[in-house]
Amino acid sequence: MLIWRRILLVAGFWLISPLSARSSPPLALEATIPLHDVRGRIDHLAIDLPRRRLMVAELGNNTVDIIDLGAGALVHRISGLREPQGVGYSERADTVLIANAGDGSVGLIDARDFSPAGRIELGNDADNVRIDQRNGLAVVGYGAGGSALIDPAAHTKVADIRLPAHPEGFQIDPSSGRVYVNIPDAHQIAVVDLDARRVVANWPTRDVRANFPMAFDTSQSLIASVFRSPSMLLLLDPATGEERKRLSTCGDADDVFFDSRHARIYVSCGAGEIAVLGHKGTDWATLATVRTESGARTSLFVPELDRLFVAERAGLLGSEAAIRVYRPAP
Repeated sequence: MLIWRRILLVAGFWLISPLSARSSPPLALEATIPLHDVRGRIDHLAIDLPRRRLMVAELGNNTVDIIDLGAGALVHRISGLREPQGVGYSERADTVLIANAGDGSVGLIDARDFSPAGRIELGNDADNVRIDQRNGLAVVGYGAGGSALIDPAAHTKVADIRLPAHPEGFQIDPSSGRVYVNIPDAHQIAVVDLDARRVVANWPTRDVRANFPMAFDTSQSLIASVFRSPSMLLLLDPATGEERKRLSTCGDADDVFFDSRHARIYVSCGAGEIAVLGHKGTDWATLATVRTESGARTSLFVPELDRLFVAERAGLLGSEAAIRVYRPAP
């Protein structure tokens, strides 16, 4: 079990919905890791699993922090960035990728010593980063409608895939190489074939808008796409886009994850909540709402560590930015 130091807070506030009779919260706040001298918006998180390091894209601070999870402390800060939105780690290349919204670049950083390893120019608004585990290529959403395929080992862009508008949350099916992409400005979810390097389907979102976070569950072959207008989570069939279930959720959602071990879904929201949904038999239902801070909408669930990490930005009254570490309860 990981040893968490610098624990600033060991108990969280939580609410139980009428659908649950749980006597304990589904997420226990295990630790709070401070992010010293970090101001403004925090965007995506990523994990260097072999080293147990969390990477935090601090967009408003123009930095990326590398956190040692065993020590609960900062290992390194990468500074001088231009609004870093996306961050990812390629284990094959042992490289950190940082996508910058400000200048549209993707910086490549050697994960061993944090030295610069290359730079890819995408044009503008480089955003989310995902790694195709089949071949080690990175997929980076950017601009007014594009996904770039980057080879982190060769330090080159190998392909571009055109999309109808800027891509937000997306997920890769590791078995098929298909990518499911939330495109809120086009009111759709696009299906991309990475091998053919083209869009193969478009699913209109119809009566819901602003689809930002997305998760993919390989065990159940299920997509979760979360919308902000209205605040709604849709479960979709990845083969057809058919809607299987919709559930109301918290406001200003930014990340969503399946937790297969505990048969749950976690949705982190800027409204200051984590919505916890549970799989009951053949159906899903809301189990609980875990209180966080307003604006703490960015998160990362790491199944291998059985932990949910939630980024909390610095407060107007002087509170520090931090990473809150939640342990799922059985």
